[in-house]
Formats: sequence, C-alpha cells, structure tokens
Amino acid sequence: MPARPLSDESLHLIDAIRTALAHRSDVQERPLFGTYAFFVDGKMCIAVKGEDLLVRLPPERHSELQEMQNTRELSPGGGMQGYFWVEPNGYATRAQWNYWVQEALAYNPRALASPRKKKATSPPAAGKKAPASTSPKPKKKTAVKKHSIFEADD
Repeated sequence: MPARPLSDESLHLIDAIRTALAHRSDVQERPLFGTYAFFVDGKMCIAVKGEDLLVRLPPERHSELQEMQNTRELSPGGGMQGYFWVEPNGYATRAQWNYWVQEALAYNPRALASPRKKKATSPPAAGKKAPASTSPKPKKKTAVKKHSIFEADD
C-alpha cells in the first residue's frame, strides 16, 4: 500500500528539522512507524507525524517531561520511556523549538541504537555487475532560514 502524501504542515516541519540538523554530517532520514524520522549517528532523534514532533529524550527525565504542557508520552503505559510527542503549541516560538531540538541532540550520544535488521540479499545475477558503492554527498552549509512553523519569533 503506498504511503499517504504528507500535508503542507508536515512538509514545513520536516524542512525545519532538516535545516536545524544541516550542520551535521551523520543525519539520515527515513520513514519509521508512520512517522518521518531523523536519525543522528544511527539513532532515532526526532520524527514528525502530522504537526507533532516526536523527540527522544533521557528516560531518567521522563516523569519531569510528562508534566510539561503540550507534550504527551509516546506510550502512556510506560513501555517507551523518554519518547514524547510535542504538539505545535509546544514549539511555536524559536526558543521552544530550539529547546526540543537541543535536548534531543544532547541526549543522542548517550542513546542506544536499535539493532538493524539484516536485509536478505541475493547474489547478483550472472552477467550483471553489482552496483558501485557511492559515497555520500558532502553537506553544504545553509543560511539560517525563518520557517513558517513559528507563530512568534523571540
């Protein structure tokens, strides 16, 4: 079944995250459980679903963070400690936005990576060459953009 097209709001939010992480060379983007996720150093860091951010934060701060306004736990049953949804009112200002991005990036080096599932590979068919490996493109430095996701800019 093909994926549903992303809304304009989701695309703006994805672009804002992409801009916030542009200075890093270890970022990968991919779909993950119905979200559009950004992996830093091979670990899920921030994701987007609709207009909500999913941020990965220190599990030891879970009880403190669940009390914050405009946040809700990914798993209210407690199975996913440290994962929080942040609603649009929770990142409406640049200061709020920077808080969530910086908190997720600060925790990332301590976060554990999930083991990757190995894909079943078949040997190349006779007479066909395996594709040459391509090296990742170097990231360009981008100017800081003002995104439409912010209702107010502090």
